[in-house]
Amino acid sequence: MSFSISGKTAIVTGAANGVGLAIAQSFVAAGANVLFADMDESRLIDELGDNTEKNVAYFAGDLRQRLTIANLLSATVDAFDRVDILVNATRQVIPSKPLCNTDDAMDVMLQQNLITPLRLSQTIAKRMIKQAENDDNEDDPVGTIINLTSIADRQIHPDLMGYAVSTAALNQMTQSLAVALAPNRIRVNAVAFGSVMSASLKKALKQDDTIRPNIIKHTPLGRIAAAHEITDAVQFLASESAGFITGEILTIDGGRSLLDTTSAPIY
Repeated sequence: MSFSISGKTAIVTGAANGVGLAIAQSFVAAGANVLFADMDESRLIDELGDNTEKNVAYFAGDLRQRLTIANLLSATVDAFDRVDILVNATRQVIPSKPLCNTDDAMDVMLQQNLITPLRLSQTIAKRMIKQAENDDNEDDPVGTIINLTSIADRQIHPDLMGYAVSTAALNQMTQSLAVALAPNRIRVNAVAFGSVMSASLKKALKQDDTIRPNIIKHTPLGRIAAAHEITDAVQFLASESAGFITGEILTIDGGRSLLDTTSAPIY
C-alpha cells in the first residue's frame, strides 16, 4: 500500500512558513485538497501568489479565538465539502526565566501550543464524525489528526521551560485524544523533531556560526534534517498505510534525544 492521500482534504495550520508550509506544499503535490491556515495573511499570499489550483485554498486568522476556529472549518467545507486530515503545525517558542513570576511566556505558549490545537482538534473531530454518519462501511477510516511537537519535552533547558512543558502536554493530549477518538475511527498521532533546515534555522546559521557544529556534535547521525524528512513522515501518518497506528509520538531527530538531555542546545 502506498502513502497516498490523493483526493483527501487536509487543513494545515502554521502553513505560511517553515515546516507547516513544507507539509502543506507536499500534500498539494500528493494530490490532496489543502487549506493553508495561518495568522499571517501577507505571508500566505506571498507563498501562494496567484495560485489558481482547485485543490488549494487559504485561511488567515487567529486560531486562539474560538470563532476563528469555527470560521476555518466553514471555509474548508465551503471550499472542499469535507475534511479528512488535520495537521496542527503551528508552534511558538519564547525563551523565559523560570523564576520570573511576571513573565507570561508560559501562558502564551500553553495557549498557542496546547489549547489552540486541542480546540481545533475537537472541532474538526466532530465534523469528521458527522461526515461518517452515513458511511456504508463501518470499518472505513473516518479521519486523522497529526500534531507537530518537539524533542524539547524530554530535554532540560530551564530558559525554554514553557516550550518544553507545552510540548510535553501536547504529547499527552495526543495520546489522550487517540484513545478517546479510536471508537470513532479517528487516528491521532504526533511527530516530534529536532533540528530541521527551515528558513528560520538557515537565518540563524548565517547569524551564528557556532550553531551548526553544536547541532552536529549532539546528533548521532551528524547532520540537520531536511524538510522532506518531516513531511514524508507526516504524509505516512496521514495515509491509510498507517491505518493501525494511533497514539504514537514519532521522533525524527537523528538520535539526538538519546544523548545527554541537559547539554544539547535546542534549535
